[in-house]
Amino acid sequence: MGVLVMFKGVLRMLCSAALAAALPAASLAADYPDRPIRWLVPFSAGGGSDLATRIVARHVAETLGQAVVVENRPGAATIVAAQEAARAEPDGYTVLTAGMSTLALNPWLYRDLPYDPQKDLAPVSSLVALPIVLVAAPDSGLRSLDDVKAYLGREQPGSFASLGVGSPHHLAMELFMETIGGTATAVPYKGTPPALQDVAAGVVPVMMADLAAARPLIQAGRLRAIAVPAATRSAQLPDVPTFAEAGGPAFEAAAWQGVVAPAGTPSPIVDKLSQAIRHALQSPDVVRQLSVQGMEPTGSTPDAFRAYAGQEHQRWGAVIQAKGFSAD
Repeated sequence: MGVLVMFKGVLRMLCSAALAAALPAASLAADYPDRPIRWLVPFSAGGGSDLATRIVARHVAETLGQAVVVENRPGAATIVAAQEAARAEPDGYTVLTAGMSTLALNPWLYRDLPYDPQKDLAPVSSLVALPIVLVAAPDSGLRSLDDVKAYLGREQPGSFASLGVGSPHHLAMELFMETIGGTATAVPYKGTPPALQDVAAGVVPVMMADLAAARPLIQAGRLRAIAVPAATRSAQLPDVPTFAEAGGPAFEAAAWQGVVAPAGTPSPIVDKLSQAIRHALQSPDVVRQLSVQGMEPTGSTPDAFRAYAGQEHQRWGAVIQAKGFSAD
């Protein structure tokens, strides 16, 4: 009997402790946020990921009743921003726009990656899909996909603008060149805007770029859109053919972005952030703004985003290993 009484006493203590631990978390989520949220973007201002983040952040700020301050932290294939987010306090006041490079590609490309996407970052929600377009300098002489194929097939290798070894845009160009037997040297840039500016100026003749960032320059006549690596034409560039329509391979490639928080961020806060982001991505105004920029809103639960990022990690890892890519 004494043992039973003792067991019941311990059980009551454990239940009380569990309840006490749960109450602060619930209370914390109820009070959250009570100050501005910092949203890190691992790219320069003006790129597709930056535009998507700023569009969604404005709506999230309205939903949560607090300012959301977007801060650009470009550099080192998103590692600078990812490391900063991983080291931030796990209190819900720091989030990061993270996509293919951060979550799926970097672990295969860097032997000594200073963050672990699975252990150091907590998935919050998917954000957008970022269609890609092949663009060329207007004065480059590259007017069609056949011209680009001929340029890439020259005996003397040419060059193309890239956002770094193993970036989605770099992999898209490498896979395209593999299908046509072409070669070219990747010229790395820290962000999409400076890369596009150099392509427009003819410093580098060609690039696989975010459609969202390239579209204004295309419409202004500063870039020539060659083709889109997709199954169907883009509604934003209806006159631009797909690769298959332009006489190339049935080639498809697109980048994607999501949102993560530092690992250890309380689940109620992660869920509250996720719901606010998904609510934003369902807003007709946000959908319209993203669509005008050539981006496709997604949005998901934390668990669904974790599963998707894991699948992409395995998918692109096979490509990177097969081609022997390394950023070290």
